[in-house]
Amino acid sequence: MVDKTEELNEELPKKEKKKVEKLQEEVEKLKADVEHWKNEYYRAYADTKNLRNNLERDYQEAMRYRSEGFIGELLPVLDSFHMALANEPTDPTLKNYLVGFQFVYRNLVSVLENEGVTEVSPQIGSKFDAKTMNAVDTVEGEEENLVVKVYGNGYKLHDRIVRPAMVQVSVRKVENKEEPKEVSEKADA
Repeated sequence: MVDKTEELNEELPKKEKKKVEKLQEEVEKLKADVEHWKNEYYRAYADTKNLRNNLERDYQEAMRYRSEGFIGELLPVLDSFHMALANEPTDPTLKNYLVGFQFVYRNLVSVLENEGVTEVSPQIGSKFDAKTMNAVDTVEGEEENLVVKVYGNGYKLHDRIVRPAMVQVSVRKVENKEEPKEVSEKADA
């Protein structure tokens, strides 16, 4: 094709040659513009698709954890049920109320489980897990980082901790055999 263009260029007068060269330059410029805008289109399309995917993922996560705040406000109610059900009443009338409380508690727990809530109940003697537990207190013991007492259960919504379990953790005994030197030096003075 280049040969034909050169042949035509030789046959044409100078004015016509300039027009053809100008048109060829314009065609090359238009080809470059088309390529540029084609790349811009693909880039914008990819950005839009990524944005749509991010929005969809954010929406799915928001729907999955939509009840997190509400569940956080229900936890004191569950704690109250735990305390009420832990004590065995002696009065027969109160025992009937206890049966009703147990029924309401089981229904509440069932609804929360259907929503994706699970209870984090550490066992005494198990290893302390900082991801699901909060050490409220420590006590000296033979082994380190063991759960000694459970103050309150924790709760998770799907895979996210709503409230960690409140526990007492053991720490290794520290035997202090040496007296601080500063104390003995002050006593001598």
